[in-house]
Amino acid sequence: MKLVLAPMEGLTDPIMRDVLTHVGSFDWCVTEFIRITDSVLPDHIYYNFCPELQTDGKTAAGTPVHVQFLGNNPDMLAANAAKVVELGAPAIDLNFGCPAKTVNRHRGGSVLLDEPETVHLLVKAVRDAVPSHIPVSAKMRLGYLDENHTMENAHAIEDAGASWLTVHARTKADGYTPPAYWEKIQPITEALKINVIANGEIWNNTDAKACLTQSNCTDLMIGRGAVTTPDLTQCIRQNVDHALLSWQDLVELQHRFLSGQFKTEIGMIGRYKQWLGMMTKAYPEAQELWGQVKRLKQLEQIIAALQTA
Repeated sequence: MKLVLAPMEGLTDPIMRDVLTHVGSFDWCVTEFIRITDSVLPDHIYYNFCPELQTDGKTAAGTPVHVQFLGNNPDMLAANAAKVVELGAPAIDLNFGCPAKTVNRHRGGSVLLDEPETVHLLVKAVRDAVPSHIPVSAKMRLGYLDENHTMENAHAIEDAGASWLTVHARTKADGYTPPAYWEKIQPITEALKINVIANGEIWNNTDAKACLTQSNCTDLMIGRGAVTTPDLTQCIRQNVDHALLSWQDLVELQHRFLSGQFKTEIGMIGRYKQWLGMMTKAYPEAQELWGQVKRLKQLEQIIAALQTA
């Protein structure tokens, strides 16, 4: 079973990838999407999104980091894919799942699921642009406003030469509202020859087992569940329903996060509070710490509170 850390805009940045792969047993992770428009991006943009390019395309824990693109221009996607592979990307993933209105309004992400021919064209352009040993994958939802093109999109991605397909078990219209319809992935799994990875609403080991059964997949991509419970992959692999990391282990993990390099202190604080707020769903100690730090505005104050947690 392969377990993959999902790309999540504004959440799984390089620091979070470092932290989660430090304790989680992920087979690979994926960057936040890099928007491709009408030019080949300069090196520094790629190093900003994926500093792991400078360390053999892996996190400090040795987990491969795949680079994700979002766009609708086949020529520019192809040119940028060729470039980022030269910079050291071990694989390319294409985003057909983002539900954000601003992205969809510019004909990116999940809105392209209403255009299966375009989806095929974009995947094929990238596949043709990079060496055959470099995997090219795609991530899609069940559809945009409906599921009329689900199978057509899945076949379009496979026929374009994708190495595998990840399916988020909701439409764009569903957003992130529970439930995820894992059973709707099963027809895709059965119809395609390439591997299909299931994604959506996997918060614990019980969810993981149910998703595997209902989707008929063998592999999972995990997003918010892995941020909320950092050792979720270990729980799944060991088939246990309780967290394996102690709170003290998590305190050390939070110190690792806060020692990471971020553009600004206020940005670091915002991301940390976001993460801590998510962990309150799984750890009572996080709830207590959250009460202490939610109004703090200086990093040294937060670190001091964490040291007494």
